[in-house]
Amino acid sequence: MIIKSQKGRGRKIHLLLDDEYRITTDVDFWLENYIPDGTEIDEEEWEELQLKINYRKAFNKCADLLSRRSHSIRELREKLLRTVDEQSAELVIEKYIELGYLNDEDFALNYSEHLFKNKNYSPYQVKQELIKKGINSEIINNILEDNETNTPESIIKIINKLYLNKLRAEGGKDKVIAALMRRGFGYSDIKEAFYRIENE
Repeated sequence: MIIKSQKGRGRKIHLLLDDEYRITTDVDFWLENYIPDGTEIDEEEWEELQLKINYRKAFNKCADLLSRRSHSIRELREKLLRTVDEQSAELVIEKYIELGYLNDEDFALNYSEHLFKNKNYSPYQVKQELIKKGINSEIINNILEDNETNTPESIIKIINKLYLNKLRAEGGKDKVIAALMRRGFGYSDIKEAFYRIENE
């Protein structure tokens, strides 16, 4: 098989085998792994080159995703698999875990803190969100056990933000209580929140 390279748009380099397009990489990769046009390569050499290209693509994609915000391992894997092969995704995930840039425990702690403090989520809602992100039950249970959020205070914030008009309507209190319970708040915390609102 004869390999050739063609300059693509921007920093892209297209690789061809026997004049047939096969894969795209970037200028930086090709400078590091350059093979002169017209070089004959065998199947094994081509497979090795493809693995390197795909790994580089996965590594860069992972860096881009993590530069935007932190991710859980499962969440990152799902996003990587939209554009890269499974083998490259797994190798890159292992590398980022090893480098300390990917850690489910740290992610879950920061994400749950955001949900408790900024979204005023109930412990039940936080648990459901962490499950969606693929966090294991042991980490979730530890976070919920260590949570020091004042739940009635969170409920008061939600009432003030979303339910004040409903409270003024006939039968509004019962409807608000039902809405809060659907959010996963316990009745005793809801009762405490209403007590504070009525007495403060």
